[in-house]
Amino acid sequence: MVKLTGLKKVKTAVFISGTGSNLENLIKFSKIKNSPITIDLIFSNTTKAKGLKFSHQLNIKKYISSFNNYKITEAKILNLLKKENIKFICLAGFMKILSKNFIKKFNGKIVNIHPSLLPKYKGLNTHFKAIQNKDRIAGCTVHFVTAKLDSGKIILQKEVKISKKDTPISLAKKVLRQEHKLYPAAIKKIFN
Repeated sequence: MVKLTGLKKVKTAVFISGTGSNLENLIKFSKIKNSPITIDLIFSNTTKAKGLKFSHQLNIKKYISSFNNYKITEAKILNLLKKENIKFICLAGFMKILSKNFIKKFNGKIVNIHPSLLPKYKGLNTHFKAIQNKDRIAGCTVHFVTAKLDSGKIILQKEVKISKKDTPISLAKKVLRQEHKLYPAAIKKIFN
């Protein structure tokens, strides 16, 4: 667990690969008075990540590096995190798997949001799988990151009802709305 020292907010990096809706949500959350974090760095593995626009708009440092060479990229990221005094990482639609070594160096301080009720449907296509299996309930999970994909200790989960009319796209939208509530709640829980 991560302990909050005094009243100082914890410097946080958010790792993204896509639109950055959870990033935007975490930035808003970080600006409220009782938020335990500040967003000080946005990292992406692709220049195409739409969420990078928040770096420019809100004057947050960004770093982009493809994972062509995992060892070199992760070493650079770890150096940058150290230089920027980053103590906490939120994965938000980050589509790369971090190495065991990286996770170990940042042990207990990396969290992820996943669009299913883990341990169900690890990995990709979670909404499609839930509908395919005729599940009545889907949801999202915030969990600690371990070397095993989507297997770390669960912090919080939120259920979402699946209607007969739902498609993977409509279900994804419903789940995303809950993700935006769940991620800040989970972060508060970690630091309290």
